[in-house]
Amino acid sequence: MDQLLHNIDSLVRADWLNTALSVVVILVLTAFVARFVTHFLRRVLNFNEEKDLPSSSIFVNIARGAVWLLGICIMLDTSFNVNVSAVIAALGVGGIAISLGFQDTISNLIGGLQVSLLRIIKPGDNIEVGSSRGVVKDVTWRHTTIKNSDGEEVIIPNSIINKTALTHLPPTNQASVPIVVVTDGAQLDERAHLIEQAACAAAQSAGKTTKDPAVAFSAVDDSGFVGSITFRMADSRDKASAVDAVVRAVAPLTRTARTTAGESEAHEGKDA
Repeated sequence: MDQLLHNIDSLVRADWLNTALSVVVILVLTAFVARFVTHFLRRVLNFNEEKDLPSSSIFVNIARGAVWLLGICIMLDTSFNVNVSAVIAALGVGGIAISLGFQDTISNLIGGLQVSLLRIIKPGDNIEVGSSRGVVKDVTWRHTTIKNSDGEEVIIPNSIINKTALTHLPPTNQASVPIVVVTDGAQLDERAHLIEQAACAAAQSAGKTTKDPAVAFSAVDDSGFVGSITFRMADSRDKASAVDAVVRAVAPLTRTARTTAGESEAHEGKDA
């Protein structure tokens, strides 16, 4: 019995057991801190009213990686008596070779930080890069994911976005209906107001609007006053039906009664 107790005591006092316990404890604490930091950053990025930083996962991934790197360094120093400073110095000497081997990865990481910190793009933006266009879903440490009108997810490396001309398109839920109003110039404001009222009722019949229809004129030509009706829907899927409803509702208002009567007489003459 005494021999068994002695063996158990020797096992408990063994260095490998203490090392294993310290490794487990440090890794568990690191995982807990990384999880806490991840949830905290996601809440801050998603619910920040001022939106100082976009809600891209690149910031979460960098923070998570930094926590794990710190935890591993503490584990090596505490459990295995590894001189972390010497390891870092050795890595610094071989940094040139490492950077050459991971040139594309480093370029994508820096590109992702640039487009995110400078707020060039952020999740929800409707963009066009080269021949690809769609809504930005996320910006990671390596690539940017956009979703096009066909529902396909397009993966674009961050370095490509930095080197290619990028176009910010209007939001997918924004609609613009071109119109030509034929009326007396003195009645243009009144006619524009009637068109806005009719367009608003038509758009709301198709779905909820986040921006009421507004009429803006841009030119005058022989056919009349050229302009457009701009509005936004809460759901981009209602955009097509809303545009159709607005066109049908405002069509009679883009022509004066005199013009409409003249067109009717012309059609009656052709029928005769």
